[in-house]
Amino acid sequence: MNLDWLDHISYPMLIVLAVFLALAPFHPEPHLVEKFRMLREGTLKRPIDIFDFFYHLAPIVVLALKAWRDYVR
Repeated sequence: MNLDWLDHISYPMLIVLAVFLALAPFHPEPHLVEKFRMLREGTLKRPIDIFDFFYHLAPIVVLALKAWRDYVR
């Protein structure tokens, strides 16, 4: 798998994006908290909720891939 595109993303920008999307919306509770609760309770079934879960989780996954790629080098 070619992950060269990760080299062009800066850590500060990726960290800000990951934190912002992980905590958005800030009120009444972050979507990731809500979606993880729904996943734990078995109620994460609607396609929009599943999409929303992955949408808010995606920058964290990209940050983890970039960190792993830099660590392996």
